[in-house]
Amino acid sequence: MESLPELSPDERRSRETRVFIFLTVVLAPLIAVAIVGSYGLLIWLYQMLMGPPKG
Repeated sequence: MESLPELSPDERRSRETRVFIFLTVVLAPLIAVAIVGSYGLLIWLYQMLMGPPKG
């Protein structure tokens, strides 16, 4: 099994910056939308089976 090559500090900082931007700009919003959408779907399915809330 080969080990990963050592990166220079500048290359490492550049890679970490790109990963941070990807996580904050792409992945975090997608996860948030997926969680909220899933919760909404669960509520919708529950109300289809049990009827609307009584109040």
